Amino acid sequence: MTTLDDRPTSTVKATTAVAAPERATLKQWLAVAAVALGVFVVMTSEVLPVGLLTPISGELGVSAGTAGLMVTVPGLVAAVAAPLSIVFTRRLDRRLVLIGLAVLVAGANVGAALASGFELLLAARVLVGLSIGAFWAVAGGIALRLVPVRDVPRATAAVYGGIGAATVLGVPAGTLIGDHFGWRAALWTLAGLAIVAMTAIAILVPKLPSNTTVSFASLPKLVRANKGVRVGLALTFFIVTGHFIAYTFISPILQANGIAAGQVSGLLLAFGAAALIATVASGSLIGTRLRGTLAVLGVAMALGMALMAFAVGDLFSATAVLLLWGIGYGLVSPVLQTWYMNSVEPGEVEIATSLNTVMFNLSIAVGSFAGGYVVDATAPSGVLWIGAVLLIPVVLIAIRARKRADA
Repeated sequence: MTTLDDRPTSTVKATTAVAAPERATLKQWLAVAAVALGVFVVMTSEVLPVGLLTPISGELGVSAGTAGLMVTVPGLVAAVAAPLSIVFTRRLDRRLVLIGLAVLVAGANVGAALASGFELLLAARVLVGLSIGAFWAVAGGIALRLVPVRDVPRATAAVYGGIGAATVLGVPAGTLIGDHFGWRAALWTLAGLAIVAMTAIAILVPKLPSNTTVSFASLPKLVRANKGVRVGLALTFFIVTGHFIAYTFISPILQANGIAAGQVSGLLLAFGAAALIATVASGSLIGTRLRGTLAVLGVAMALGMALMAFAVGDLFSATAVLLLWGIGYGLVSPVLQTWYMNSVEPGEVEIATSLNTVMFNLSIAVGSFAGGYVVDATAPSGVLWIGAVLLIPVVLIAIRARKRADA
């Protein structure tokens, strides 16, 4: 069993470099793009309520903290769905699994758009959670099978670019649609886009017979045996909980700081643009400077949250702070996925990815739930300081890993 000493190249790379072609073809990159589109739809489905929190809570008669359950519930369901899906679909072609999940997320958004009450809306969000957990568990390490080994870091960044695209396009666009046509129209639009993603995956992604022998026993076994995986799970918890305890409530936070409701979608666009650029740029960093990139994202996110708490009072300052925060968050998914891939053997990548998916979505649920409690009990800005504090251990882990590597 290998562990992560933050080696610049992964175990997978060392194992497959001889047989792999030199460069990915256009067809292979189109397959990567199709998976990235699926990630975009799934991630947008998960976090779109962030931008629609105010109109949904107003129409359905619930508080902002209670409305935050729209993010908490899918996170909890996804945490359970990730390992279950890997075990129950271990004999299925991964392409067919992704197609089925795209259909499921389309149906989930249709159900949410038709919901007449908050309870029915939460029921639809359970289906979103099922699709999120399973899709991430399968798609997280799929770059290894779509492109030659030399292009794996860039393909991984491209797949996770779907997350950046969700924040730069999905959430702001959905918020804009909600502002002009109602929040239900935003969900109908997302359902249609899920069908587009399903079609793209069906046409562009090749058959990918399962190559995993994962069982339920494989998950705790890998955690016990692999220190790199354990450290990765800790990183995921601190980063994602810290982010979502604050970002889930970014709309009321901004409005409490004097930002007009109509300006929120533009600010979310700025955040997402910074995140997307950082995700794309990470492809040239995560292969050789993983520790440094980890430290940068921790500092950028913590500083962004802290500045949002006391230094934002107008549109200009809010934009600058969200750009900084967005840069940090854009690095998160490619950095974490590379950490896990470098920690395990080739046949264990899906297991490690499912563990990351469990912790990622559990952390979303914990962060959004705790944030909702704090927002309802005190003030929206209180969650920013908690989020910033949770990022401190991330920076310390990165510094410690760097010192060990240099020793």
